[in-house]
Amino acid sequence: MSSRSWEDCIVNTSGFDFRYGQVYRWAYDYSVPGAEQDFVAQNQPTGRTRRLGKRAVSITILLFLAPIGAIIAWWLSRQRLMSKPWLEVGAIDDFPRTGALSLPAATLGLGVFLAVVSSLFALFISAYFMRMQVADWIQMPAPKLLWFNTGVLILSSVALQYAQVAARRGRMEGVVHGLIAGGFFAYTFLVGQLFAWQQLKAAGYFLAANPANAFFYLLTGLHGLHLLGGLVALGLTIDKVLWRGCELGQVRLSVKLCAVYWHYLLLLWLVLFTLLTPWVGDFAAFCRSFSPPVY
Repeated sequence: MSSRSWEDCIVNTSGFDFRYGQVYRWAYDYSVPGAEQDFVAQNQPTGRTRRLGKRAVSITILLFLAPIGAIIAWWLSRQRLMSKPWLEVGAIDDFPRTGALSLPAATLGLGVFLAVVSSLFALFISAYFMRMQVADWIQMPAPKLLWFNTGVLILSSVALQYAQVAARRGRMEGVVHGLIAGGFFAYTFLVGQLFAWQQLKAAGYFLAANPANAFFYLLTGLHGLHLLGGLVALGLTIDKVLWRGCELGQVRLSVKLCAVYWHYLLLLWLVLFTLLTPWVGDFAAFCRSFSPPVY
């Protein structure tokens, strides 16, 4: 009534040498009564598959939202929410932490923005885990160039941290060198990502060829757009230091925020890079082996 065969596909294109997972071909004789109903019944999502998808979504959301919640709780704990300043007697300056918010507006704005970005990527990664449970998922290979790009982004984050330390110690020359080096490495990372895309397209991994391909381009593209926006802010900071002649005290906050943003982008990229490596697809295939494939 049905036949099933599989084959391992080897691809050697543009320097790649990797092996697909099992590729299944189904051939049904629909002239047999009940064959079509049997095909549909076999490929309905099972309860185990649904449970695995929901569990992966819950774990992903917790991993992303727990640090954000901890940061918010820490910030709220420093705001004296339980205090009753209307019952205090005396000038407002006599009581610490009861005046205007001491946190700079730019710092607060960056924190809110990073919380929104974290929520956005948490949703996409949750969808990534859910989509991996379907049997038509074929994990893409990780080009070796991504390892180089990761090292370059680490150097960019280190350079921005060096600029922040130099600004704290009052060394303008160190600030300039750190900002320029951080911008150069970040730009190199973006160019490297474009080259990685070109390698994958040359190997036949197009956007619409498989859901795994679409998620790869989506996640890396979103990360690249956020890094490109950070380069704009970094360029404005460099402009203040080099051409506008601003004092160190006027750019210290901008340098600090750039460094924080770069550290966040590095952490985000390490998470994405871990998810996009082939071992995640192997793990999903292992989970699917406990239940019939879903088409």
